[in-house]
Amino acid sequence: MAKTAAKKSEPKAKNLVIVESPAKAKTLKKFLGSGYKIEASMGHVRDLPKSELGIKIDEDFEPKYITIRGKGDLLAKLRKEAKAAKIVYLATDPDREGEAISWHLLHALKVEPEKTARITFNEITETAVKDSIKNARPIDMTLVDAQQARRTLDRVVGYKISPLLWKKVKKGLSAGRVQSVALKIICDREEEIENFIPEEYWSIDTVLSGVAKKQFEAKYHGTGGKKVKLENKEAVDKVLKVVDTADFVVEDVKKSQRKRQPQMPFTTSTLQQEAGKELNFAARKTMMVAQQLYEGVEISGRGTLGLVTYIRTDSTRISDEAFTAGRDYVLDNFGADFAVKTKPEPKATRRTQDAHEAIRPSYINIRPEDIMDSLTKDQYKLYRLIWRRFVASLMTPAVFDTVAVKIVAGKHQFNANGSILRFEGYKKVYLSSDDKEDDAKALPEIAVGEVLKLVKITPAQHFTQPPPRYSEATLVKAMEENGVGRPSTYAPTIATLTARGYVSKEQKNLHPTELGGVVNTIMIENFEQIVDIDFTAKMEETLDGVEMGEVAWKDILRNFYYPFNETVERAAEIIDKIEIRDEETDVLCEKCGRNMVIKFGRYGRFLACPGFPDCHNAKPLFEDAGVDCPQCKKARVMIKKSKKGRIYYGCENNPECDYISWNKPTGKPCPNCGKPLIEKGKAQKVVCSDDKTCGYRE
Repeated sequence: MAKTAAKKSEPKAKNLVIVESPAKAKTLKKFLGSGYKIEASMGHVRDLPKSELGIKIDEDFEPKYITIRGKGDLLAKLRKEAKAAKIVYLATDPDREGEAISWHLLHALKVEPEKTARITFNEITETAVKDSIKNARPIDMTLVDAQQARRTLDRVVGYKISPLLWKKVKKGLSAGRVQSVALKIICDREEEIENFIPEEYWSIDTVLSGVAKKQFEAKYHGTGGKKVKLENKEAVDKVLKVVDTADFVVEDVKKSQRKRQPQMPFTTSTLQQEAGKELNFAARKTMMVAQQLYEGVEISGRGTLGLVTYIRTDSTRISDEAFTAGRDYVLDNFGADFAVKTKPEPKATRRTQDAHEAIRPSYINIRPEDIMDSLTKDQYKLYRLIWRRFVASLMTPAVFDTVAVKIVAGKHQFNANGSILRFEGYKKVYLSSDDKEDDAKALPEIAVGEVLKLVKITPAQHFTQPPPRYSEATLVKAMEENGVGRPSTYAPTIATLTARGYVSKEQKNLHPTELGGVVNTIMIENFEQIVDIDFTAKMEETLDGVEMGEVAWKDILRNFYYPFNETVERAAEIIDKIEIRDEETDVLCEKCGRNMVIKFGRYGRFLACPGFPDCHNAKPLFEDAGVDCPQCKKARVMIKKSKKGRIYYGCENNPECDYISWNKPTGKPCPNCGKPLIEKGKAQKVVCSDDKTCGYRE
């Protein structure tokens, strides 16, 4: 009897679920019962050593994995839990990095493979998590090998070229398979800008009115139905001479309908681009906030919920279940006229892996406004962007009535175009940064043969502009279009370029620094293949082939390493020592009187005394806003950043002058009250800084 009682009192073995982060663990606990214990590995537990290459070249490129420093106690705890567990479920992220973490855990925990199972879920919902346990599988070695191939290849490139840069240029530099190509893209654009020769051209704009007496604009087009480029003032004067005495007659009026289709749900790349444009988020910040939304957020009255699907994807595909739930939401809230009838099909491209769904809300009925109080400002903004984009993708097109009017004055043609929004469609929910609100361009009723009155004619000189510098958003787009890197690498690549001091970020634009230019030149002259965009894109496709089971991962290393190593050895002999001098400024050091220099640190550029180590003086480097301080009128206004990274404007003589503004001052006083005028909003409208009392606007 005693024996039986003792047996009954023994605790029943639990299943162990291992995820990467405590946030993810907390979300899973809500769905799995008392029979499961959930622990976090805190990311990778094994990696290549930092102090050496970590790849045994002579042993067929075998990686040398070691336990990451500081993970010993955690692993000891996980081993104990795994030993006592009935089954160990490895629930790391559903991509090659997550698969590799699970594989490393399997080895580090020293548990029998038959006692472990791999589970993945694209969204952290009860249905998805429980389905993943039902469909548990062994570790997918093609995914593991794909991660090993990228990790070892990147290690070889970085650990072979970086020491060369330390020796020839300065310590702390680095090169990389993706990083160096991204730097070249930025430097190539800078060279385009520097070599750009502006070309003169002119435009002629008119203001006309007809029988309806409503004025509208028409632009010069050309003659004989062909567009004519006005290259100089002489050409403009010839046109003006003719039209000055001619009647403006309506020759043709074309009315039609135009539809603007909604955009597909977000991929990693398009999310980073749109968050950069709409929310002013850096790529790295976008991914950090998106990861929080994916892993789980504590929602008042609902517990911890994973709000969005997996955030590293290059696909716009959505599941049938997501489509049905989303369409039902549109039907219930907007009506049948707004809901698409069939699921939007993504356009497959050669480089799309399509491993995961698009980024979408996990629960379509949880509207951003309903949970605003449970989210941080950044979480709310990004969740709202993702939620609205997904809902809009399941809605019908916006419909415009368009009018195109051809007007002739003598032999010269002027065109007027207008449109009126007839049906909102998806615009009821979402307007992207590329959506132009062109329904404000309505034209009055105009009849063919009608003679119009010329109210005003304005010739204007223009010059062609160089291509714009890349922002983080446009660089991500360029990398994606050229096949450089993959969704998981865009944000870390840009962060590395900034941290190394290769590029500086000024008003959203990425400028290559002198150091970045020198490193780029070294790479082009000595490692042409590494920075070749086509070679990098083909290498990415080859690495994707490992994931598909088409290429053996060590074959890539065998084919790449030996010619590359010869190139490194040759470069070591021919590259001369290069001295990069710190850029000197006219700012004097308050402690020793020397001209301070610009240096690069972890958080970007700063001013430092060149007398180091005798003088340790250093201070922030601020960009001139281009106007005098409206308060003290003795110093300049500088562009500064708050602790949270928000841009503001302050006097350079702070703290003597305490002028501060979240909006850029124009340098001009308000004509009504005399207080400073400022630029406000995305449209940079000029308003009085005392907007509530004065209300002056331009």
